[in-house]
Amino acid sequence: MGWDLYLLKLPIFGNLMEKNILARVTRTLGTLVASGVPILEALTIVKASIPNRVLEDAVADVHDSIREGETIARPLGESGVFDDLVVNMIDVGEETGQLDTMLLRIADNFEAEVDTAVTTLFKVIEPAILLVMAVLVGFIVISLFLPIVRIMDSFGGV
Repeated sequence: MGWDLYLLKLPIFGNLMEKNILARVTRTLGTLVASGVPILEALTIVKASIPNRVLEDAVADVHDSIREGETIARPLGESGVFDDLVVNMIDVGEETGQLDTMLLRIADNFEAEVDTAVTTLFKVIEPAILLVMAVLVGFIVISLFLPIVRIMDSFGGV
């Protein structure tokens, strides 16, 4: 669990990874609920598909809470993993009977945020990659021509 928490706390990639997993969780749960799968069974399926132990434990707490007759939103808010906006949207979805619709909207939102973040990340990283490639090509060119220049110098000195 320590490693999974560390991965979520990484400066840029942790946030990206968390949003990606949350998008997958909400999309899967929304699809299962919309298909008529009972919520406890849907949460069990979703829990099995989560690659991060911290988020898996949060979903397990939700599962246990629902089994005891409580709502989904309360344990999500207490987990500290989910944003307040997500918790509030799920709470509204529960109250209005549109949980599946809200979950799918949350998934759409997270997927859009992940796409934007990845695009921005590549735009930032691209110049650095070009610089590294230029240095590598320069090193290879110098490595190839330096022996040739030395050989030519040795023949020119005779």
